[in-house]
Order: sequence, then structure tokens, then C-alpha cells
Amino acid sequence: MAGLFTNNGSRAFVVGWQHYLKENRYQIKSAFARGNINYNIYGTERIQGKLPLIQTGQGFFGEFLYRVGWKFFTGPRFQTGNSFVTIAPNNESTVPVPPDVGLHSALTAIGIRVLRDTSPNRFYPISGSYFSFTADFFSEKLGSKYSFQSYKTEFNKYWSVSKEQVLAFNSYFCAIGGQPPFYGNCIYGTDSELRGYSAGRYFDRYAVATQLEYRLMLPKRFGLVAFGGAGGVIPGGSQFLSKQKFLPSGGVGLRFELNKKYHVNLRADIAQGRDGHTFSMGIGEVF
Repeated sequence: MAGLFTNNGSRAFVVGWQHYLKENRYQIKSAFARGNINYNIYGTERIQGKLPLIQTGQGFFGEFLYRVGWKFFTGPRFQTGNSFVTIAPNNESTVPVPPDVGLHSALTAIGIRVLRDTSPNRFYPISGSYFSFTADFFSEKLGSKYSFQSYKTEFNKYWSVSKEQVLAFNSYFCAIGGQPPFYGNCIYGTDSELRGYSAGRYFDRYAVATQLEYRLMLPKRFGLVAFGGAGGVIPGGSQFLSKQKFLPSGGVGLRFELNKKYHVNLRADIAQGRDGHTFSMGIGEVF
């Protein structure tokens, strides 16, 4: 269970469940979330500024995976939800308003996932690799207001330099087809891709990112990381506020080991991107 409470008015909660059956032959995952998220979308180089939005809604997600061999898992997934997007009060922005604002929207999709994880510890990988591919198909025939497709691929590789040092590599690709709402595009900064970017500044039909992170364990449960990478977004066809950008990033972070048995870390990272910096905290590694 998790809750969200921010100083800009966002309020939300999520209840999730993950279950492993028959000595990890089956994996079942589900989650329900409800609340309101307050965020900004940004203009282009010709249209400066940002537009504050409030998105209220709820959603459910479910996934069932079966181990088919060679540590590969595959299976169906399902997601459904509805939301309502409005402009925040006292807005004076000149950024154009997305066509989806002011509409009650329902999104429903069925999809598939392929997963392979050979790392010995998912909380703190020191070797092996991680691969994930998802394809989600939103359709009006399923009750969705919009019909579009979402494809995402992630690949991670880990090397132990020494007992206290790990080198981690991450690559990410996202592609959207069809006619999604503006928030159904690839949103840079939300799927563990490069830190240093606020979600909402860049969202387009295609996004790609790759990064490298050096992790060092220190005495007294502390640790340090340094990371850097590059990525970008690419528009596809006629799209609201579309823009093609090269997006580099770099930063450092501090770690504190909360659980010695599974090496679960509390992380705090500061990162510099193209337009500014971000500070983030969380449980577990970013990838």
C-alpha cells in the first residue's frame, strides 16, 4: 500500500499485490489506484510557459505470467480506468489547452508481456540481466474512449566490479500508435528512464533512453552512486505540442541500506537534465 501527498495538491493511494506460485512457475500481479495528480505540461521553444492541470481518476491493473523456459515468462495483462482532466484555477498560461481537457475519459486495454530476469537479487542486482517487453492495445470495442497501441521495451545488464562495486546499464524504448490522449503518449521521466526531467515537459510518440550507473557500498550501511546517460523524444505525425529533443542527464546519489538480508536501499538522487534539475527519493534502485 502506498499514499501520495504533495504540496501542490496531489492526493492519491494505491493498493498492490504480487504473488509467486509453484516455486515461481506463475507470477500474478494486480493493483488499484485512485486520486488526483496535479502536474504541468510545457510549451515549445516558440510557446514558452507551462499549463497546470489536475487529473482525477482511478484505475485497475492485472497481469498473469507463466514460465515457459530459459527463465522467460509470458502472459496476458489487463488495465482499465477513467479520469477527468481540468485546468488548475487562476491559470494565466499561454500554452495551448490539450483537446482532452474537460472530457471524462475511460481507457481499457488488453496486452501481453514477455519477461526474463537472471539477476540473483531484484532489490539490488549485482550480476545477470533483466528484459521486459509489453504491448497494450486500447480499443473502443473494450469500452475505451480512445483506440491506440503502446509498446515498451527495457533491458538492464549488471556487472560486479568488486565485492563493494557494481556497474549497471539500462536501456529503454517506447512507441505509441493510433490516436491516444495526450497523457497516453510516451511521457519522459516516468518509467525509470533518465533522471533530471519532470514528467510532463516531454511527451511524444517515441522515446528512447540509455544510462550507466556506478554503485559503491560504504561502511555503516551507506552507499554512493554516480550516473549519466542520454535519450530523446521524437514526434510522430500531427501531434499536440510535439517536439524532437536530445535529452542528456547526469547526477549523483546517496544510499542507506534498510534491509541487510535482501539489500533493500533507501535512495536519494539529484540529477541535472537539459532544462533543470530534479531531486528524488524512493525504495530500491531505479533499475
